[in-house]
Amino acid sequence: ISDWMEQAEWISGAHTAGRNAVHHKSNREMDQQSEQWKKINSLVVSTLYSNSVFQRTALPLKVSAAFVARYTSGQAYGKHIDDPVMGTPGARYRSDIACTVFLSDKSDYDGGELTIHSDFGINTIKLDQGSAVLYPASSLHEIAAVTRGVRTVCVLWVQSLIRDTQKRDILAELGDARDALNLQLPEAKVTHSVDVAYTNLVRLWAEV
Repeated sequence: ISDWMEQAEWISGAHTAGRNAVHHKSNREMDQQSEQWKKINSLVVSTLYSNSVFQRTALPLKVSAAFVARYTSGQAYGKHIDDPVMGTPGARYRSDIACTVFLSDKSDYDGGELTIHSDFGINTIKLDQGSAVLYPASSLHEIAAVTRGVRTVCVLWVQSLIRDTQKRDILAELGDARDALNLQLPEAKVTHSVDVAYTNLVRLWAEV
């Protein structure tokens, strides 16, 4: 990925900002017509789909193409909320979950923290290269100004089978319990009961 990023053409990120966010956004994005972007997009999206934690947490129905964004010294993205519906005509999706995949190591730059504001407080996130974070796309969030180095990330959005954040959280916890029981007590009655409960909750809450 590092070689592809070095070879790629980077254009202003303002053209992909929503109407209210455009005045707060200062970065560069990889040209989505380039071969380098196509390779990175394919690798990142396929890796997410094959990740069991992503599947269990996001319960994805649709996953957007990746926006590969680069922030250099002085660039930032002020407080904003993501657009509720994204995509091109005929390929629309509801943005339930935002996903940031970190392509730069956190030691490669200063500043550039992702800050998420919620009813439960403020979370500031800066992860190792190859790590990812999922959070509700309805959250107010921002990217602090980079003061040294280069911050490069992939940003994607997920339309989940389960629209409601609280219901997704319940299913994620229940899914963890189901997996643990399947490993430790595969033939137990409680394992079967939890599996039935999980399966039928997905059936009850899913929107397809």
